[in-house]
Amino acid sequence: MAWATRDATTYSWQKVMGSEAQHGMLILSPKAVERIESYDPPWPLPKLFRMKKGDKINKGIFEGATINTPSLLATEDYIAALEWAKSIGGLKAMIERANANADIVKDWIEATPWLKNMVDDPAKRTNTGVCMQFTGDWYESLSADDQAAVPKKIVKMLEERNVGYDFNGYRDAPPSLRIWCGGTLEAEDISRLLPWIEWAYEAVKNG
Repeated sequence: MAWATRDATTYSWQKVMGSEAQHGMLILSPKAVERIESYDPPWPLPKLFRMKKGDKINKGIFEGATINTPSLLATEDYIAALEWAKSIGGLKAMIERANANADIVKDWIEATPWLKNMVDDPAKRTNTGVCMQFTGDWYESLSADDQAAVPKKIVKMLEERNVGYDFNGYRDAPPSLRIWCGGTLEAEDISRLLPWIEWAYEAVKNG
């Protein structure tokens, strides 16, 4: 990260590393700290969001003091995830794994006549949450409600068989599927999922 260009950086543990959700991390620059210490908002702040004690930033928050007690098992889980990533080559290796995983799915989409990548411009496609939409005469002949039901039925069929979980499209997206391809995923597991999706699609189409 180019820290000199960033005043405040936030991220969540569960993104990419697959650790426990609900933990938000905050990294502040000296400029951000100065802003916190020199400004008092005119509205009350809940205790959870107070970062100042007196007129100075509360450094205890960044040194292990807790406002709401987090799970120490979650902390150990995240440390284990980071140590694993470091052991396989760190950030470079994680990016390479994500790229390889995404290529498997993207190539499969290109070779599957009833699918298309949700993002038309290859330069803008992600290497993590790869999203795909349905296409073709059969699918396009369906009503809007029936089109929306297709990915739901596919996901339900494969979840019931313990093949894959939570790969329906985003709630506000068009009817679609999304496959997580981040560096924590094994390429073999992703490759094994794809024929199952083909099978489920044919079952829905011919059902």
